[in-house]
Amino acid sequence: MDIIRELQNELAEVKNFPNFQSGDTITVSYKIKEGVKERIQQYTGVVIQRRGVGATETFTVRKMSGNIGVERIFPITSPFVDQIVVNKRGAVRRARIFYFRERTGKSARIKEKRRFTAVPKK
Repeated sequence: MDIIRELQNELAEVKNFPNFQSGDTITVSYKIKEGVKERIQQYTGVVIQRRGVGATETFTVRKMSGNIGVERIFPITSPFVDQIVVNKRGAVRRARIFYFRERTGKSARIKEKRRFTAVPKK
């Protein structure tokens, strides 16, 4: 199993994506091939979960399209994932926030993490 895992890590293209976790609002730039043409589509939503390790790692992003919730699973090592931008850091206590699916209205909001700056002592 270790040999298989090493081969997967060697073959998987390593990209430098920003650190993100569940509760964060991100924008995924995804390459779409339509015949011979290629375009990049933006998919913005909240990260519901990250799962797996190494070459098999995936993350699920949920967004609201009209009144319908749409979830999409992206493999982190996919050659079609062009760029990931973290728009907002969310303050959640769980690694998988499936309870978010049943929420609507104000209860579907996620608090933003507060950023503390170090103040030098005099």
